[in-house]
Amino acid sequence: MRRILPLLLAILCLGAMQPAAAQAPWPSRPVRIVVVFPPGGSSDIVARVLADALSQRLNGRFVVDNRPGAGGTLGAAQVAAAAPDGTTLMLSNTAPIVTSPPLYPSASYDPVAGFSHVTYLGATPLVIVANRTLVTATDVAGLRAWIGAQRTPPGYGTSGAGSVAHIVGIMFERQTGLALTHVPYRGSAPMQADLLGGSIPLSFDTLPQNIEHIRDGRLRAYAVTSPVRQPMAPNLPTTAEVGMPDLVAENWLGLSGPAGLPPAIVERLNAATIASMTDPAVIARMEEHGIVPRPTTPAEFTAFVAAQVRDIGGAIRAMGIRAD
Repeated sequence: MRRILPLLLAILCLGAMQPAAAQAPWPSRPVRIVVVFPPGGSSDIVARVLADALSQRLNGRFVVDNRPGAGGTLGAAQVAAAAPDGTTLMLSNTAPIVTSPPLYPSASYDPVAGFSHVTYLGATPLVIVANRTLVTATDVAGLRAWIGAQRTPPGYGTSGAGSVAHIVGIMFERQTGLALTHVPYRGSAPMQADLLGGSIPLSFDTLPQNIEHIRDGRLRAYAVTSPVRQPMAPNLPTTAEVGMPDLVAENWLGLSGPAGLPPAIVERLNAATIASMTDPAVIARMEEHGIVPRPTTPAEFTAFVAAQVRDIGGAIRAMGIRAD
């Protein structure tokens, strides 16, 4: 018995230590925020701002992990399949959640039930923009005339097949009766390089990504796809103002994780994100990219996602659109 007693005490101590280890405070390990586009675009920049803010507020290490491809479905599928332990999150946005699943039938996740949707962050408008050397039109009416006069459908660049910009391009064609050729890229940065270099004449892309080149005259902007004019380009009309009231679309951003994320982690993430979005330095960085922070509760964000998937995703399916 004397020999057995110390062994029993050791086993009991080990058993007492295991719950303590299992309950180590989150985040005890690095947390990656998956961005489904390459580095350099608005989504990537916002994710890095958020990662820095969360690292400070939650006393952990949040890092950005770029996983582009297939309209964002590759990165989203990885997040949906990850363990719900709080070490994998995603900067969710319109493409992988709303527009890409109906475009890519092979997408292996449910955009609503397949994730724990933590909070909505904000939205950025798109702009119709052209290389001013290749396209001489100065307004939307002139642009439509220019497109119609081309022998072959002009190419328009986007950040990728399945992106909200791709859908805006399709909507533009259907609402104007004009033909264009979609030229998808792996992100906004390489697309913009070709637009500036003259390899493509047109683009549908986020306004913040293009604002400096619009201001310096290298690119000409025609209209924004937001419901109202944008503070960073107040003289630029909305699509509704130039006769296309149904061409309204924004690229929204949010924070999500795998389905089944523990409620305590969701609550901490939501609270830390909301607190970060009220920080003047974070607000300023967001507004540089045309985003007015509008964080929500998890329930509000989940309801928003469900409505987007039902309405916009449903419309894409009804139109029978598929990725290029």
